Amino acid sequence: MILILLGLLISFVTGIIFLILSVKIVISFIKKKPFPKKLLLAMLFGVVLVSSIYVYKVYFFTFDDIDKEFIQNGPGPDLSPTEEYTANAYYEPYGGAAGGVNVWVEITKHHENDSKKIIYYSDANDNILLDWVDEKTLLITNAAPYNNSMKLDVETEIYHDRGLACRSWLMKDEYETCYQE
Repeated sequence: MILILLGLLISFVTGIIFLILSVKIVISFIKKKPFPKKLLLAMLFGVVLVSSIYVYKVYFFTFDDIDKEFIQNGPGPDLSPTEEYTANAYYEPYGGAAGGVNVWVEITKHHENDSKKIIYYSDANDNILLDWVDEKTLLITNAAPYNNSMKLDVETEIYHDRGLACRSWLMKDEYETCYQE
């Protein structure tokens, strides 16, 4: 969140520098004054910095970025039919009174020293249910008013409603198929 606010501040300052640079360029052509090189460099530095923050937030996303400060337990634990996996859902409130709630589903793999993996992340709707279809397929019902329900193979598939996990270069090795809205 701090990185996003910093990016917005830098974007605002870069925009102001761009406006000043534009005016100075026009003045330099009209009055035959020297080109404002320092302003151009400052603006280019701002553009590079904002672009870098954008690339970092989009292409270097991991589920570790989830704000777990105000975590709330959701449905679960729900054991798979073979008891090889456990599914737990968690809620992440955001935005205060006017905000909403995100939900994520975490799978615990008991055959791999209880390693944990997040396979689902979305805005939470009215009713979240976890149901095992078979030993490796979990049906996550997240419906009404929007249907963000998914049936996922817990070993090879993930879902991120905004697609950040699907675009992330850091997460490409963690799944075979990634779904998004």
